[in-house]
Amino acid sequence: MDVAPKVIKTSEPGELTVTWNDGHVTRYTTAELRRICPCARCIDEFTGRKILDPASVPDDLEHQDVRMVGNYALSVRFGDGHDTGIYPFPLLRKLDPNQG
Repeated sequence: MDVAPKVIKTSEPGELTVTWNDGHVTRYTTAELRRICPCARCIDEFTGRKILDPASVPDDLEHQDVRMVGNYALSVRFGDGHDTGIYPFPLLRKLDPNQG
């Protein structure tokens, strides 16, 4: 299946909601998104080891901007100034916090 968003809602600064093309809905808090950031400042690009300490991200973190990256990902600018992560749609769907 081709994973693609149908609707991306960012109206709440502490939450991002994606409705996928198959009808599934994923809700992330901004803090959850920050904690799974896949950039090289948060994940060692050679070992895949997580560098970011999840405990360092406050639960009430807000996003300042969310943008499309081409037709394949989102980029988020967080309230803590971090903005280097690119979140490909398959990764967002795979790491859905409400999917077990």
